[in-house]
Amino acid sequence: MMDVLQQLAYQLTYHREDPILLNSAFFFYYFVVFLFCYLAVSGSKQGRVWVFSLFSLYFFYKACGWYVGLVILSAVVDFILSNRIYREPRLSRKKLLLGISVVANLGMLFFFKYTNFFIGIVNDLHLGHLTPLQIFLPIGISFYTFENLSYTIDVYRGEIAPVKEFMDYVFFLSFFPKLMMGPIVRAADFIPQIAKPYKLTAEDVGKGMYLILTGLFKKMVISDFINQNFVQYIFDDPSKHVGLECLLGVYGYALIIYCDFSGYSDIALGIARWTGFKIPPNFDSPYQSTNITEFWRRWHISLSSWLRDYLYIPLGGNRKGKVRQYINLALTMLIGGFWHGASWNFIFWGGLHGAALALDKLRITFLKKRQYVFKGFSAGFWKVVGILITFHFVCFCWIFFKASTFADAWTLIHQIIYDFQPNVMGTLYEGYKPVFWVMGMAFVLHFLPRSSENWLAKRFEKMPVPASVVVMVVFLWFIIQVKSTQPMMPIYLQF
Repeated sequence: MMDVLQQLAYQLTYHREDPILLNSAFFFYYFVVFLFCYLAVSGSKQGRVWVFSLFSLYFFYKACGWYVGLVILSAVVDFILSNRIYREPRLSRKKLLLGISVVANLGMLFFFKYTNFFIGIVNDLHLGHLTPLQIFLPIGISFYTFENLSYTIDVYRGEIAPVKEFMDYVFFLSFFPKLMMGPIVRAADFIPQIAKPYKLTAEDVGKGMYLILTGLFKKMVISDFINQNFVQYIFDDPSKHVGLECLLGVYGYALIIYCDFSGYSDIALGIARWTGFKIPPNFDSPYQSTNITEFWRRWHISLSSWLRDYLYIPLGGNRKGKVRQYINLALTMLIGGFWHGASWNFIFWGGLHGAALALDKLRITFLKKRQYVFKGFSAGFWKVVGILITFHFVCFCWIFFKASTFADAWTLIHQIIYDFQPNVMGTLYEGYKPVFWVMGMAFVLHFLPRSSENWLAKRFEKMPVPASVVVMVVFLWFIIQVKSTQPMMPIYLQF
């Protein structure tokens, strides 16, 4: 009996080496209990808010321990400041209160995420000999910090009115499906839904199940399998692999990061639909993009739109001339890269994308001035060329995003350029046949037209409840059979 209680206590408490994940076995039991409690109070707005908030805070505790206090603290600070901003008639005081919110949120983010990065710079420049601090990066801090900032900024701009009940704001900020890895949800999109009566339609059930199942498939079948059985070997030491193997590893990583992150986002969107909330999609088949501007409209949509609305446009956007526009693009993407992590690799990655966006604006301006219009076969040909160029540029940037150091990134690029060895393709295929088949399947699925996805989602919506249960059980059994023995931490969990 004691062993059972000890095991139960272990499962219910936080352990850094075993955080709760949306694809973990513990989450299944957690979600069943949550759903039972949520449905029991579904007729009461306050009941839904309290049940969801408490379960969300416990979820965050299971993800990063007592750092759950940061979510509560930031909720308290921004709830008070937003209401003060809204009531304050004087513009100067509004700006002061907004400044306090920005400093408080960014200060917390910078302390936990960037302190040791700047200590390293000080030491490298021989400006001092500082000892790095033992700081644990709280999971999800980048996401809920940006949500806090957008909320107070929108209140300051007069675009939304602040919530009057503190628990409503806690609910918005801690909403567990998106807490750890996004999407970055705007208060204007989410908060009005809190007061709406809970009503689950056939469309919600079917669409939610479709999103959850496809998300699990992306994450656990495609991403984890390719990573564990091929890509991680390449990036651990690129010098041990020929150029062709390295190039295929980069293609594999492009699939991994997309399926990992979009899979998690899809699960979050699906759970939200089941609980009566609609969250905007975070991905839109980004590798179908014909240029880098389109890519950033399709990739991590919630972040790119946040950077546009709260950084690029306030910097001046395209309103102050072409040169200033290019500078604004570069600064926005550099900061976007830095948001991903305290590393020169991420800053360089952001810089590459900023430069590419500026060049793309030049290309668009050039074509408009000369009134180039591609039609017929020419339009189709240049669309394919655009997709190939954009995809390979994005893959080139992923090298710096994934590699542990600049040295590893340049070693991998060196292998591709100077030691390609295409003659080893047959040997590689025999050694990694299942991986290459999964990669091929993933690319085919990614490039299917939107109509095929809509058709499949509609089939789920039209299923009777018993059939839906059977499909869910069979799919989960399949996932258990093919999933990796060692659970893979989501990539964006580190951000």
